[in-house]
Amino acid sequence: MPSILFITRGCAKNEVDTDRMRALLLGAGYDETDDPDKADLALINTCSFLVSATQESLDTTLEIAQQEKDEGRTLPIVMCGCVPSRYGAPLADELPEVSAFVNADDEDGIVSVVDDVLGLERDVAPGVPQGVLRTVDGASAYVKISEGCDRFCAFCAIPYIRGRYHSRDAREICDEVRSLMEGGVREVVLIGQDTGIWGSDLDEPRTLASLLRQVAEVVRPYGGWVRVLYLQPEGMTEELVSTIRDVPEVLPYIDIPIQHCSASVLERMGRKGSAEEFSALFAHLRKEIPGMVLRTTAMAGFPGETDEEAQELLDFLQDEEFDYCSVFTYSPEEGTRAAAMPDQVPDEVKLERTQRLIDLTEQLGFAAAERHVGERVRVIIDGVEEGPDGAEFIGHAWFQAPDSDGVVHIESGDLAVGDVVTCNLVDSFTYDLVGELVDDEEGTR
Repeated sequence: MPSILFITRGCAKNEVDTDRMRALLLGAGYDETDDPDKADLALINTCSFLVSATQESLDTTLEIAQQEKDEGRTLPIVMCGCVPSRYGAPLADELPEVSAFVNADDEDGIVSVVDDVLGLERDVAPGVPQGVLRTVDGASAYVKISEGCDRFCAFCAIPYIRGRYHSRDAREICDEVRSLMEGGVREVVLIGQDTGIWGSDLDEPRTLASLLRQVAEVVRPYGGWVRVLYLQPEGMTEELVSTIRDVPEVLPYIDIPIQHCSASVLERMGRKGSAEEFSALFAHLRKEIPGMVLRTTAMAGFPGETDEEAQELLDFLQDEEFDYCSVFTYSPEEGTRAAAMPDQVPDEVKLERTQRLIDLTEQLGFAAAERHVGERVRVIIDGVEEGPDGAEFIGHAWFQAPDSDGVVHIESGDLAVGDVVTCNLVDSFTYDLVGELVDDEEGTR
């Protein structure tokens, strides 16, 4: 069977979508390769959240096409995901290098699309293979619990790309989690654009807290962890707080992307909240969940942001001392309300404000990592790196989200990806820590 090269651009949600398509194609008999020269087709799953992400997706597509043209051959390319969903039919004329375009909503039909592009005829049209949910590559896996978004924030194009919010069925989620655990995964990370409102749109409304308890039951026999990302402030109900606090499998790691703290900026963004409201929420969370880890997201340079509002955000981040904070520069996205707003902040001012935020959040994040030195923790092994002194194992502890935060380096041991080991944390550098293995000892989480 032909071999497929899979390339993903964008966020973890795109990684999940690629993995789903990969599972369907491998289940239908296709092979996989990571070498473009050996591929019979390239599948590129694209991101269009920001102008820069769209450009990266287009650049990747054109680079692959040109690379293979230079080798004297034409490589069929299937472009999937956000770019086709956002820009639609005109792409066919603008990107003749691409053989087929697949919108995000149509990705379950990927086998038929690839069959058509490669001219492969089957006696029976492929459906969705029963039991083929995901492939397993490591010890942690993202699981989407919802699609789309109903918030329509002024700066964001996601609702126009991915559509309105809809929750996945709990049974389908749990079946996927069970399949991943059976395949060797030891941590599932539940993700969506707005995870806190999961279940509110179902025929029989449910809550995220109830889903977390259900998923915890699935991972419990495997000693697994459950992490949930992208909770909006309004979604932090008392039921959810108590579930995160009281269910051992659910990690006390809370990611609340506030974007800003100024009430006036948030109002222009189409969001709710203020510095006072957020401070009260975070104080409540820290009281109810002792030792929890808190991550957030901040945006610099939204239209109309004054020097005073920019300083207010900087002061707020300093006061709250988040464990982790991602900082973004505002980008005017085609079709969003914010792109047409007056008082656009000059690029040089946006970049200066962004750098101030990054300098502060790195200082705070490095200090947060250093505070874990001296702890004894469980670590999931994610990979192995060869160094001048031999193999070094890379893993993460409960307070480190995979692919987002720092890692734990373990310099010796007889380990494999997927192992869960106990370490004493003996040193830190930037966001990372150094761990020493401990035999027959239990660590936190």
